[in-house]
Amino acid sequence: MTIRVLIADDQEMVRRGLRRILDSQSDIEVVAEAADGVTALERAERLLPDVALLDVRMPGLDGLEVTRRLASTPVRVVVVTTFDLDEYVYPALRYGASGFLLKKSGPVLLVEAVRAAVNGDSLISPSITVRLLRQVVDAKPEPRPPVEPLTDREIEVAGKVAEGRTNADIGAELFIGAGTVKTHVAAIQRKLGVRNRVGIAVWAHEMGYSTGKWS
Repeated sequence: MTIRVLIADDQEMVRRGLRRILDSQSDIEVVAEAADGVTALERAERLLPDVALLDVRMPGLDGLEVTRRLASTPVRVVVVTTFDLDEYVYPALRYGASGFLLKKSGPVLLVEAVRAAVNGDSLISPSITVRLLRQVVDAKPEPRPPVEPLTDREIEVAGKVAEGRTNADIGAELFIGAGTVKTHVAAIQRKLGVRNRVGIAVWAHEMGYSTGKWS
């Protein structure tokens, strides 16, 4: 199945760069672009792409408002922005975004985020995962027991996720492929009943499986 993507960003150079990355994938097709939020919303509602990549700051409607209005459609949203701010992250996730990436995250995470969105998963930039984890940990939540036990390898991977590592980083550290890491992450999410890497990170920290420092 080909994943159909809409790219919305007010900078032509950014749109061109994102298109180049996605068009290099055999299973992804960019079906439309938009330079402002109004056009992005109109094209998303008309074309119903599988995924919409939305910048936060756009003329007309910002990416957060477009995300909110697309919540009732089949279109999955991944917010891609330069700005690592809570005032953007929390509304985006609350409005149902399937991912939140910084533009500096690189092509690998971008492609992973698009595929994760189509599969009903969420992918959040590792640096944002660590910051959200710090805030959640400050609230001292009770760790939820997994639906089924994690393997030793899955526990190891969960600890690395809590330290803000990407799949590629984890693969390099554990001498396994990034695809294998992705499979482990999906299994961990299922066993823990969480939607994204933040949920994994919170559990791993509360269980003492992470050596990450967030102060």
